[in-house]
Amino acid sequence: MYFYWVTIPNVFGAYKAQNDLIFTTMMPVTKKDIVRARVTVIVILELLHIVIAMIFGMITLRLYPNMHYHFFAPHMGFWGLVFIMLAIFNILFISMYYKTSYTFGKATLVSITAAMLFAVAAQWLGIQNSFVSDIFNGSGADNVVLQTSIMIVGILIFIAFTVIGYQIAVKRFLKVEI
Repeated sequence: MYFYWVTIPNVFGAYKAQNDLIFTTMMPVTKKDIVRARVTVIVILELLHIVIAMIFGMITLRLYPNMHYHFFAPHMGFWGLVFIMLAIFNILFISMYYKTSYTFGKATLVSITAAMLFAVAAQWLGIQNSFVSDIFNGSGADNVVLQTSIMIVGILIFIAFTVIGYQIAVKRFLKVEI
């Protein structure tokens, strides 16, 4: 959650403060390329955040193998849920921001709220439902096939939502007068 609470507002705040949109439009690039570049930056930063968190998650699981988690342990299934959470953030933020491409506050607020609601609902379901809890913290946590499939589904949703958000953003940004 650090990514969309801190990184996105800082990056897009810097874009706005430095008049990056005006500067970029003066360059010999298309509006589609402008959107692609920013979406690529978002995805690269998200993947860096996840990879670093995964490394520390693996270290935690090795150092504390018998730890009891109230929330989801950092297994592959958990990372699949993280990809889904970021997918929700991406589709909303990217498509909303490029409706005007001047302000990012409303897009940030809506996308963070939706991603947080997903995270809270997933964690609540894991606490309230013993079947879901078992998948992420019980015997299902050691089921490599189950955990890998959850992660693969999360990655596929992340890719699909990001691509859809990108396509919506391109269509909207082409209509924006700069």
